[in-house]
Amino acid sequence: MTTLYIDRRGYELELDSGALAVRKDGELLKRLPVGLIERVVVASDILMSTRLMAALCDQGVGLLLYNARTGARAAFAGAPGGDARRRLGQAKMALQENARNLWARRWVHAKALGQARLLRLEAEKLPAVRAAILAQAVRIDVAAMRLRREELSVETTRGLEGAASAAYFEGLQHLFAPALGFHGRNRRPPLDPVNATLSLAYTLLYGAAVEAIAAAGLDPGLGYLHDPAHGRAALACDLMEPLRPAADQLVATLFRERTLRHDHFQQKDGACLLGKAGRRAFYEQAEPAMERFRNKLRALARVVARAADAAARDLPLASTEMLGAEGDPENEAAIC
Repeated sequence: MTTLYIDRRGYELELDSGALAVRKDGELLKRLPVGLIERVVVASDILMSTRLMAALCDQGVGLLLYNARTGARAAFAGAPGGDARRRLGQAKMALQENARNLWARRWVHAKALGQARLLRLEAEKLPAVRAAILAQAVRIDVAAMRLRREELSVETTRGLEGAASAAYFEGLQHLFAPALGFHGRNRRPPLDPVNATLSLAYTLLYGAAVEAIAAAGLDPGLGYLHDPAHGRAALACDLMEPLRPAADQLVATLFRERTLRHDHFQQKDGACLLGKAGRRAFYEQAEPAMERFRNKLRALARVVARAADAAARDLPLASTEMLGAEGDPENEAAIC
């Protein structure tokens, strides 16, 4: 199956005898059978026919639209599947304080484990700043310990997530050359090359999470760590959390191996933008990692689906049973 990336202006996408036709100035550049496409990622201003969008939806082909400058994004994953009772069970868990607290805590705990693990792995490669990086990993460990041992509210869990992330990005900045100007997370717009690339990686991760949720027959708008909000797939944001450190490691590797360089980026209207050559390099090198992330997200979505089915039948489940072995968020911290 193929992921089609469109990141140049002026292209036209339309349905042509069961195939996706890519045109530029009326000239046919490529035809791809819709049945062989898994997703379409659009990152620029193009024309797309409604017939094509309907065909993609009917075939279950994912469609991700995003604007690198503003951070705006929209993800579509075809017609919803699964049993409506599963979504009722998902909603029931979202309305139960204990269930929400549990899910939120486990997502953030998995993320913290991945953050500390990544910092320790990278610290071994950077002896000059090893102590500074490891000090931040220890700070994350403190938050992770509380998340594992204590029964915390969603609000307290979010506070610990913020503390762990502050320590994490303080350590993460040592992984990048000073010339890149990375001093922590910023977005909408990203101000430096690292943040521009992190935003792109997270956007692709978000789209993959929406796809996984749709395939599992769940409602992407009902999350546990993230509250429902207009235009946001809260459950997709939840599922992304354990995988963010792996996405960060991908970005660090691309810069360390000079797949991405400072000259791949440009400043425009206060935003740092990845240029055409850099985007091509990113998509080519990131796709194998993204495929691994999609598999992990599908596993996590299946775990939530099983818990939702049980909730719909009013079956009480222990936390370990809710999360199970397959797709346990804590295990996802080890995918870097």
